[in-house]
Amino acid sequence: MVISNILRGKGSQVISVRTGDCVASITRTLAQHRIGAVLVVEGDGTVLGIVSERDIVRALAGMGEAVTRMTAGQLMTRVLHTVNPRSSVQEALQLMTDRRVRHLPVLEADGALAGMVSIGDLVKARIAEAEQEAEELKHYVATAG
Repeated sequence: MVISNILRGKGSQVISVRTGDCVASITRTLAQHRIGAVLVVEGDGTVLGIVSERDIVRALAGMGEAVTRMTAGQLMTRVLHTVNPRSSVQEALQLMTDRRVRHLPVLEADGALAGMVSIGDLVKARIAEAEQEAEELKHYVATAG
């Protein structure tokens, strides 16, 4: 299974914030949409970074309440690990494991944002794939005799 199949099912809408958005606004956005990360984008749609719940918690642990005065541009992780729509679920899971991230922006070859996948999306897809394989094997065994 490839990432584009997941995006077809879940949609390509990506919740994002601007570089000047404050941490309070970011946390409200995360809570409102029940998500763990938002992309930080420019007005033209260029992806600049990502802010995750983990980024906020680490900043709070290191800086205390000063974090509440920070912006997305100050807090975001700038090094993005990405996949493309043709990447396999297995490749994406491996990247997440290797880089210790839970969200991957999906970028087209020209850099355009195509969507975002989470570890939950990938695990769900992998389970569905395994269940389908099991059903196919059951069918094969039942009809092979």
